Amino acid sequence: MGGKTRFGAICLLLCSVMSFVYAEPDSIQKYIMVDQFGYRPEDNKVAVIVNPQIGFNAGDEFNPGTVYEVRRWDNDEVVYSDSITEWNRGSIDFTSGDKGWWFDFSKVKEEGEYYIYDKKQKTGSYKFKIAPDVYKDILKAAVRTFYYQRLNSPKEKPCAEEPWIDKAAFMDAGQDKEARYVYDKGNAETAKDLSGGWMDAGDYNKYVTFAASPVHLLLTSYQQNPGIFSDDYNIPESGNGIPDIIDEILYELEWIKKMQQEDGGVLIKLGNIDYSSANPPSADKRPRYYGPKCSSSSIATAGMFAHAALVFSEFHELVGYSRELKDRALKAWEWYRNNSRSDTCDSQEIKSGDADLGFRNQDEEEVVAAIYLFAITGEEKYNEVVKNRFYTTSLFYDIYHYLYFSYVGDALFYYTTLANADNVAKNEILSYREKQGYGLHLYQYRPKDDLYMAYLPRTLYNWGSNNPRAALGSANYDFITYNLYGSNKSKYINRALGILHYFHGVNPLGVVYLSNMYRYGAEFCTDDIYHDWFRNGSAWDKNPVPGFMPGGPNSRYNGSRTEISKQPLQKCYLDFNDGYPENSWELSEPAIYYQASYIKLLSKFISTE
Repeated sequence: MGGKTRFGAICLLLCSVMSFVYAEPDSIQKYIMVDQFGYRPEDNKVAVIVNPQIGFNAGDEFNPGTVYEVRRWDNDEVVYSDSITEWNRGSIDFTSGDKGWWFDFSKVKEEGEYYIYDKKQKTGSYKFKIAPDVYKDILKAAVRTFYYQRLNSPKEKPCAEEPWIDKAAFMDAGQDKEARYVYDKGNAETAKDLSGGWMDAGDYNKYVTFAASPVHLLLTSYQQNPGIFSDDYNIPESGNGIPDIIDEILYELEWIKKMQQEDGGVLIKLGNIDYSSANPPSADKRPRYYGPKCSSSSIATAGMFAHAALVFSEFHELVGYSRELKDRALKAWEWYRNNSRSDTCDSQEIKSGDADLGFRNQDEEEVVAAIYLFAITGEEKYNEVVKNRFYTTSLFYDIYHYLYFSYVGDALFYYTTLANADNVAKNEILSYREKQGYGLHLYQYRPKDDLYMAYLPRTLYNWGSNNPRAALGSANYDFITYNLYGSNKSKYINRALGILHYFHGVNPLGVVYLSNMYRYGAEFCTDDIYHDWFRNGSAWDKNPVPGFMPGGPNSRYNGSRTEISKQPLQKCYLDFNDGYPENSWELSEPAIYYQASYIKLLSKFISTE
């Protein structure tokens, strides 16, 4: 592969005939797909070679040779060679519209930089690394997106980089330090300081209920692998002796504390009442309003505060803070239990997104809160809730729904580790999970399920599909974490790895589903994400902060570009950030819950060595 060229940013565009255009040298073959970051030495390594049949790229044809090589990037030395294997006897994978082959090079374990080479076509893949810490910096970038999602905090050097420098946003009169009640806008006496917290997604609003998923997922990521999270992520708190992922969670919890009122009830959301946003965030001068206290936000807060109190108690510097969160969790619990429930508390006058949870979801949040309250208090009344209600959670009644709320399962599995857990409940949770592993198509690596080794059920290809896909990877790894794998350890690990590689470029678009990751080794990324800060036509268009995870393929896309939803399921995606009526947010908008779901999966494959 003499004379190969190093690559710059590659943009994904949709032409009028649904043809994707790439800027790349002829020596690179985009249909030889690898994890563009790389692989750990001992992990399964399979390149996917693709010949498109259905969809926007059906006119592209790639007929590979039969023998493939692994070559060193710097000197073209051949370190491994073998035949490729036809996937599923030459069948079309109808979720992607592609035929393909696999090239297994798992035997290559020596650290270094490599590429895959097709001897017949004299073409090769993107570069990738093999190293034990190959994903370490990827994790940092993914976690750092939460720093850029902070509201009311300046983005300044040395933590923020050009061109993502910005003053503290929403700090003017009538904004987050003086937010007013949405149902009494003219009354200055309703003003409250509700500053802090993260932007929920591509909008500038903040939702207590939507925070539950990222807060719990990040806390669990830390609990399950604390040694990988360091104090050097280049955020304002770096170097204070506390892992930066904990500092980031603290920033969100400080805001939720302000949302909790004296009686324990919690306001549900804070934001704008129209869609007239400006960028950068500090340029947005719209007044801000908060919603009422709601049962959804109160019980979600009880769970978040209790879980954080449990984790923070391990840090000497946070023992007092942990006690405060415990007290606040108890108050939120009592408010929820002593006030009427509602699933219509959020009128959605504050745009946008219905922050209410249905009663069934509130029931789940109550179980989550009870588990963590039981862990930090030992009081039997919380254990009784768990014992009597654990089987009503979505883990038991709707596994697809569960993947959107996977932190509920995390709480249940954590409960089984408690010395004073009810043995009947514990055994039933674990045995039911073990049966799911053997009986459901979602679990264990099965070669025929998906050409791209990242099978997702058809019904989950809707808005935010990257969220349940990442959760499914983590769910497979749960069988390893809780020693439920039997003789199938490698099948669960490879299932989780396949999903991770999917996010890193082994997918029908050949795209890394993280924004602007070129400095980290990616060659083709999602860069046109929908975000009020980085929106179409802005100074940051096609140049967002590195590491954001967009929603992903959505077969139910309802915007004006109707050709997108006519693609095979895995190709129902377009990297673009146009507003109404194109509605790109249904595909490319990032969100803190997608982000946390990916981080939790990635954290399974970071070494402490």
